[in-house]
Amino acid sequence: MRNRHFELAKQAFLQGKKGYMAMGRATNLVISERFRTFARMNTKKGNSLKEKTARGLLWGALNNGAMQFIGLAFGILLGRMLNPDDYGFISMITIFTVIAGALQESGFGKALVNLDEPTDTDCNAVFWFNILVGGACYVILFLCAPLIARYYHHPILVPLSRYAFLSILFSSFGIVQSALLQKHLMVKQRSKANISAVLLSSSVGAIMAWRGFAYWSLATQTNLYILLNTVFYWHYSPWRPSLKIDFSPIKRMFGFSFKVLATTIITQINNNILNILLGRYFTARDTGNYNQAYQWNSKVVYLLQGMVNSVTQPVMVDLRSNLGRQQAALRKLVRFTAFLSFPMVLGFGLVSREFILITLTAKWLTSASYLRILCIGGAFLPISTLFSEFILSHGKSGTIFWCTLALFATQLSAMLLAYPWGIQLMIWLIVAINIVWAFIWYALSSRLVSYSLWMFLADVMPFALAAAAVMALTWLITSPLSSPWLLLISRIITAALLYYGLMKVARVKILDECMNFLLKKHKGKDRA
Repeated sequence: MRNRHFELAKQAFLQGKKGYMAMGRATNLVISERFRTFARMNTKKGNSLKEKTARGLLWGALNNGAMQFIGLAFGILLGRMLNPDDYGFISMITIFTVIAGALQESGFGKALVNLDEPTDTDCNAVFWFNILVGGACYVILFLCAPLIARYYHHPILVPLSRYAFLSILFSSFGIVQSALLQKHLMVKQRSKANISAVLLSSSVGAIMAWRGFAYWSLATQTNLYILLNTVFYWHYSPWRPSLKIDFSPIKRMFGFSFKVLATTIITQINNNILNILLGRYFTARDTGNYNQAYQWNSKVVYLLQGMVNSVTQPVMVDLRSNLGRQQAALRKLVRFTAFLSFPMVLGFGLVSREFILITLTAKWLTSASYLRILCIGGAFLPISTLFSEFILSHGKSGTIFWCTLALFATQLSAMLLAYPWGIQLMIWLIVAINIVWAFIWYALSSRLVSYSLWMFLADVMPFALAAAAVMALTWLITSPLSSPWLLLISRIITAALLYYGLMKVARVKILDECMNFLLKKHKGKDRA
């Protein structure tokens, strides 16, 4: 009888175990089903991949445009109310925030997006890992705040950095939610979150600046933006973490995430290298003036880079098996990027003084001279981005890492040698290095597809020379004017007309293709 009971108990246990294992396998698909259901509830009818991708592109464009416009409006407003010193203090500690943010995320957000079907276990592991790393980073930076202040010779950085670094903790709670929204093409929800967060946080920052809170308003704006973004991501994401923690997925994803992490950290250091050194060897005002110029240059460059990034990698992946078509597509993208980048960025440099004077007032005029120099190198950055995305489409993440590391070593060495001779020389060297690196990125890309140096020069230099000539002629034509408003408007109109006319006379094919595309879209709207 006892043996019979034992056998019955054993069978029941085995059945229960099988049921539990089956339930475990089933839960691997639960998260995807929850997202599918949630996405259907929050989007219009029609759930094909093509339709979702089209909606994603539309909302991505709207999000980018809205964020740029809001950033422009509040950037002008805050720039008028605050001083260069305020921006200088914030820019000194920005590098620590972005590096800690990269360490905290560790590339696992991208790793989740890269998985075919991320499970609850995967998401839970990444969620708690991000919180642990984010908490550790905050504690370390909290304790290192006196050292940061000592490095920059500004005691105020102790409380300011400890307050600003709270953004690291806030963001750690939203990385998984953000990744899952991206994974399931819920771009509309992400856009709503981003736009709502930037509007609310910028409004609070502007009110604080108006009330005299100086650099604290900038730190609060950033903290509140990240906090609100996290809250909105939780609102739109149906996934929730549990206390059942298993870090084994972290090991599986580490190989992919490590290269992403390393490249991200080095890129952030490259982007902020002058802020790091200027804060050390120059005044907060000098650092703030440079940072203002850098931010405005970045807004124009990132607008173009966003356009390039959205199409380059997927297009090149699709054409990877046909090198002939890939070469043709790459050359067309290079020409298109050069066609837009050189007139837009160099044109912004042409009107930089008038733009700064009108929008930010005369207290920021020093930054205008820096901005004009930065725009020369900025015109080449979208081309560099294009080639790096092309290299990534071939799976050469290691190449991107080593090239980025070499860029860091070159920039750091040049800046350490140049700082005794002043800020302008340092900026000129950064610009020169950026131009050289565009050719290095080209050289690395040419190893993957047949693309000679002569082809590259033929695709880029006509637009570079045409834009430079147009800007020089525009400056000569408009130089007798004295009113900043007249100079700004007349230079924009004159440069645009001259560049368009020159492209038309030269019968540039890319111009006709762009115009035909715009006319086609307009006719399509009329028919609708």
